[in-house]
Amino acid sequence: MEPLDVLVHKAWEVRQANFADEILFDFPALTESITLTGQSCALDCAHCGGHYLKGMRSIPEIKAQESQNTNYVFRSALISGGCTIEGKVPFTEQLDFLHKLKQDVRLNFHVGLLDGDEIMLLKDLANVVSFDFVADSETIQEVYGLKKGPEDYSRVYQALREVAPVMPHLTLGLRGGQWGGEEKALDALEELGLDGLIFNVFIPTPGTRYAQNPPLPVEEVIRFLAGARMRFPDISLALGCMRPKGRYRQILDEAAVALGINRLVMPTPRARRLAGELGLRVIRGEECCAL
Repeated sequence: MEPLDVLVHKAWEVRQANFADEILFDFPALTESITLTGQSCALDCAHCGGHYLKGMRSIPEIKAQESQNTNYVFRSALISGGCTIEGKVPFTEQLDFLHKLKQDVRLNFHVGLLDGDEIMLLKDLANVVSFDFVADSETIQEVYGLKKGPEDYSRVYQALREVAPVMPHLTLGLRGGQWGGEEKALDALEELGLDGLIFNVFIPTPGTRYAQNPPLPVEEVIRFLAGARMRFPDISLALGCMRPKGRYRQILDEAAVALGINRLVMPTPRARRLAGELGLRVIRGEECCAL
């Protein structure tokens, strides 16, 4: 196996050959996360268990701000929520609300495995669609409890790309901190086509079925990211907001800069310093990295 530092250096050289000397650091204070279902979710997924819905604002909260005739304090919104047993967020029940919101802010939809008619409704609503891409049947069954297969994810991904820009998300170690088809997901995305890719890393979350599962070894994640950089030399790659904190994040973020990731959400101070040392011009963003 190739030494990690050698692999990181090779990935950096690929980045230098294909991109300008700049990097995007996102601090998404101006993107509001909105749940269309409150704290309700029919799936109770093994990695989330509804935990992350608690940090999102509900429709009544947003409408209360509208009723006060005040301007939104955000420029964009992540539209998501809990899923139905089919694995999709029921956004069609809130079309009036969403069309009104779209008049003032940009919308990033994270709404799962939609049907064809529902996908068409996004054409006039979505500035971008964030789509969790999974390419392993056992991972889909274990994490989500869905009777779906990789072909369903590919089919929906293709259909979404017909109506709106789509930013695929790939969570490394989604299957409780174990590898579960991530390389196959890259294979599928390479075949289907992509305009960008956002990587997340599994976080053991209290109160979930995976609460006691450690994340993937950080060295394995770095090796995977370096391989992806070389595999997609001219595609923008981002490290998203979902990744472990503490020393794990310090190591990962610095390595992500060093191996040529184009974009990081809330990078650590040491990663920010490294960008300067490598001669990268920092572009600061204040919204979701998918936008």
